[in-house]
Parts: sequence; C-alpha cells; structure tokens
Amino acid sequence: MKAKESFAGRRFSVSLTATNMKFSITRKLWPVTLGTVLIITAAGCGRDGVKVYHVSDTDTASPAAPPAVAAGAMPMTMPGGLPAPDNSGLPSIQYTMPAGWEKKAPSAMRVASFGVAQDGKSADVSVIPMGGMAGGNLANVNRWRGQVGLGLVDEAAVQKMTEKVTIAGQDAELFDIEGTGSNRIIASVLNREDTAWFFKITGDAALVEAQKTAFVAFLKSVSFGAPTAAAAPVPDMGQLPASHPPIGGMTSAAQVPTADAGGKPTWTVPAGWQEAPLTQFLIAKYAITDTAGAQAAVNVSSLAGDGGGLLANVNRWRGQLGLAPASDADLAKLPTIDASGIKATLIEFSGTSAGKPAQLVGVVLPLGGQTWFYKLMGDAGVVTPQKEAFIKFVQSAKYPDAH
Repeated sequence: MKAKESFAGRRFSVSLTATNMKFSITRKLWPVTLGTVLIITAAGCGRDGVKVYHVSDTDTASPAAPPAVAAGAMPMTMPGGLPAPDNSGLPSIQYTMPAGWEKKAPSAMRVASFGVAQDGKSADVSVIPMGGMAGGNLANVNRWRGQVGLGLVDEAAVQKMTEKVTIAGQDAELFDIEGTGSNRIIASVLNREDTAWFFKITGDAALVEAQKTAFVAFLKSVSFGAPTAAAAPVPDMGQLPASHPPIGGMTSAAQVPTADAGGKPTWTVPAGWQEAPLTQFLIAKYAITDTAGAQAAVNVSSLAGDGGGLLANVNRWRGQLGLAPASDADLAKLPTIDASGIKATLIEFSGTSAGKPAQLVGVVLPLGGQTWFYKLMGDAGVVTPQKEAFIKFVQSAKYPDAH
C-alpha cells in the first residue's frame, strides 16, 4: 500500500507501520548563517534490493585540529532564543519510508524525523536543509566524529572515507563513522542549489549498521517538488539572538550587517536575464535561457564575515558539479577581478549536475564585513557566452553600506 501526504508550514506527528509509505513534506526552516551548520543532524532510510555502501572509518592518529573545527567551536545543541524556522521558497521533499520506521514530529530544524527501535536498541534519523556552504566535509566529518568520541582527521583522511551515493538523481557523499563506544553515525550531504541537505542516522552501532541498506535505499528514493510558498523578497539570513555571544562562526543579530539595510545592492542587469523567484538565502536570482532552451541561473547571496572561508565555499561549489575537493594550494592559483575597488576571487570549473554536463563561474567578494557570493551555473552552452556579461554584472554592483 502506498500513501502520499503533504504538510506545509506546521508541525505534525504520524506513526505508520505499512511498508513503503511515501510522503511529501514542507516545513518552516530556520534561516541560518554558515556557522550554524555546526549544530546540524540529518538522516534517512530505505531497504529492499539496494546495494550497501560501506565506508570504513579508520581511526588513525589524529592530526592537530584546524582552527575552523576546533572542539570549542562546535556546539552540539541548539542555543536558546533562536528565531522560528522558515523555509519559504525551499522545495518540498518526497521519499519512500520503509517498514519498521516510526515517523516523529520534526524538531526546530528538521523537515523529516524518524525513530527506529529493535531488541531494546534505538536510532534516530533526520533530514535537515541548511543554507550556504554548510561547513564543508572536513568540518562536518570532524563534528560527527566528535559526537561519537573520535578525534579530528585531516582533509586527506576525509577523502578516503568518502563514498558516492545518489540522492534525487544527483551525486552526493556518504560517511560511515563508528565511534569508540556503542554509537555510530551514517550521514550524507547533498548540495542542491544554494542549500545543503543533510541526511543522517545515529544511534546504537549495531542497529545503525543493520539499517545501512535501508538508509541508502531511502536516499535513492528522495525527490524534490515545487516550493509551497514563495520566499520573501530579501530573505533574513538568520543570526543568533542579539544578546547571544558568538558561537563557532555564528554571530549575533547585532553584529551582522543586513543585506537590505538601506536597500539591497543595485546592478546593471545584462540583456536577456530574467528575474527569477527567490529561494531561501538568496538576495537576487536571474534565469538565462538560450534559443535552444538550454538554461543557466545567476544566484547572489551574502553572509557575515568570511562566510565560512574561501576554501570551504570553493569546495561546496565543486561538490555541486561532482568534483573532488580543492586544497589550499589550489586557491593560490585562482585569478582575481576588480570589483568595488577590491580584489575578488574568480572561480571557474566544469563538471556534471543532475547527471548532465554543467559549468560554473563564481565570484567571491569580501566587502564591508560581509562576503558576497555570485554564481553563474548551468548548461555550458549558456554559461560560456555569458561569462563576460556575468563579470560585468558583478563589477556594476553598488552596495548601500559600502564606504
């Protein structure tokens, strides 16, 4: 028996035991800064007839912790006083839930939540979308390792732990982390548009291992639908409460310059670019379609401070095209352009997106205590001829708070 349910903008609680029930869910998601990824958990399920992806987690001697993932910068629980979630403009998510999983009411940041119990053992599964680069694999893996009592690893070790899986027809990454005690985490991250979707199962090590096939099948069953509501014209990027001290890259509302303080930036928009509906975390979005129907999109967003760092953002974009992570040495080779009197980093590479060849041109511009992210991505036949117009668009920007 199959059933499809849709929820929009409200909490819910349903318990079902039928096999392969299918759901469509859209909830309010708390808009967040990049640093907020340090409090993510996520999950999934799905079982029959699916290849098991097993990634060994070798807990070798841990290198010195990089500053970005120092233990003191990784809060494990949600700070109090945060604003209510709002995922206006984000797509709905559909998936197949296998027998044996109990549906639970999502918490503040989850769009889906499940529990699994067997022989007195239990595990928790969750799905959480987060805006921006969402910390990068190194930060996320080290955070998860810390949650199961393991030490930090470096980028090379993370790459060895990475297994490719498919979510919604797109390449994603799977990590299987067995802790020092009886805990285990299996998690996957899908970078889609400017949102990172976290799927995670965590709990008793034996039970999590037994459910691994189900988890991978769940990931393969995921698909996305249209948003149930349009995003606000200028989305709130989300911060800690004004009175809250900074935590792990998050900043208080009093410290974050707002993109619309005095109005969003103004640009000279190239001919043929069509303003598109905003999704969460975007300041502006434009659609480009050539005469053959091929498409590309331009996204503009802004985050406080360094926005998580250049390397993490470059690797987020590389992940969206199915490319391996870059290193710090690779960053030194990136060209720059002049924009608003500042040297901005120009990023360009080709890969695949949703199983099709794609190209990305991006610009990262630090300005006035914020970092601006410009991204042109889509069919190479559209992106290549639009590159020059895209750069001129970035250079034409006038920022209200720039001095």
